[in-house]
Amino acid sequence: MDAIKPPAPSEKIGRYRWVIVTLLFAAMVINYVDRQTIGLLKANLSKEFGWDETHYADLVFYFQLAYAVAYLGWGKVMDKIGARWGFGVAFLIWQVAHIAHAGARGFTGFMVARMGLGIGEAGGFPGGIKAVAEWFPKKERAYATGLFNAGTNIGAIVTPLVVPGVVLAFGWQMAFIVTGVAGLIWLPIWLLVYRRPREQKRLSAAELAYIEQDPADPVEKIGWAKLLTKKETWAFALGKFLIDPIWWMFLFWLPDFLGKTYHLDLKTFGPPLIAIYLMSDVGSVAGGWMSSTLMKNGASINKARKLTMLVCALLAVPVMFAANASNVWLAVLIIGVATAAHQGFSANLYTLPSDVFPRGAVGSVVGIGGMLGAFGGMAFSKYIGKVLDGIGTYAPIFLVAGSAYLVALLVVHLLSPKMEPVEFGKG
Repeated sequence: MDAIKPPAPSEKIGRYRWVIVTLLFAAMVINYVDRQTIGLLKANLSKEFGWDETHYADLVFYFQLAYAVAYLGWGKVMDKIGARWGFGVAFLIWQVAHIAHAGARGFTGFMVARMGLGIGEAGGFPGGIKAVAEWFPKKERAYATGLFNAGTNIGAIVTPLVVPGVVLAFGWQMAFIVTGVAGLIWLPIWLLVYRRPREQKRLSAAELAYIEQDPADPVEKIGWAKLLTKKETWAFALGKFLIDPIWWMFLFWLPDFLGKTYHLDLKTFGPPLIAIYLMSDVGSVAGGWMSSTLMKNGASINKARKLTMLVCALLAVPVMFAANASNVWLAVLIIGVATAAHQGFSANLYTLPSDVFPRGAVGSVVGIGGMLGAFGGMAFSKYIGKVLDGIGTYAPIFLVAGSAYLVALLVVHLLSPKMEPVEFGKG
């Protein structure tokens, strides 16, 4: 690598790196429209195909199974071929699988389509985190991650705005076709725009120097075997195992909770879901902004990340009582704060691999963590199905949700007490 001089204080740095975040944001919008569509259609599909709670939980389970296995592989792919082609291929797979839902004629067809969607979508976050690691210095990564992660909430907002109208006018099949075909517009734009910083001719020398201000990473290849011996890998992976199932629950079961508890339906889900995910967006950006701002003001990575995560974990605790909220808007407020807290916590947890591992290992570590997060989601999906079929209340489910983040932060702190760079090749 050629030596890069840091930009002079008076030199304008440039903002091309934020174009990359904008593209990642758009991809996450599409990702969550595709992922959440089936949640909005749960009541309709259950009625048409005779599904009970366990059938729906099994669909979520099979999606997460494919997601878990593929996530690990995508992490390695991103490290090997880079975010441009890795993310592009993953995107194409998940869009085709999303459209394929329209051809399903029963549980088996939906299961195959959901697994295809899981395989493709599993590449989204490893690709996004890899791109952020390539395009941002450490002090901006949590903020950049929070910004592109906010696209997930916009996707969750767009879905109840678009899907019900399409379903009521043309049937549920067209909901998958219309959103899937529209989303494909993103792919050629990504392939045309994305390059590594040193390969992007539109990037100024000052901005390149700004991006590369952190010490150079070691060149050695780092395999899974080495990564699995590091406590920092498990700090991230177990954190994901504990918090990802809670987000899956919000995503796939919120419409059902609102329907059963407050008698909302496809025509009336919109405003409460939009309010919840708008709050989530605030949390995603604020969580990334808070730790990045603390670092810019002199705080260590360790203090900035963990203090932000602690605030988010405490804000999630009241969701324990969401099932007993007296009216729908009180429930929306409690759940919205919890989803915002999740997104802020997640934005900081996602930066842990790029904070302490070399760039060449980031995708693999994210893949390991994503796999464990999906396994946790699979187990929680089975639990939710049994609870709802057995006692028919969300109270014990929300009890778990409210405590998960404090437990996750404790695990992260015990395994990575100082968040120092991981060293390889010694001993």
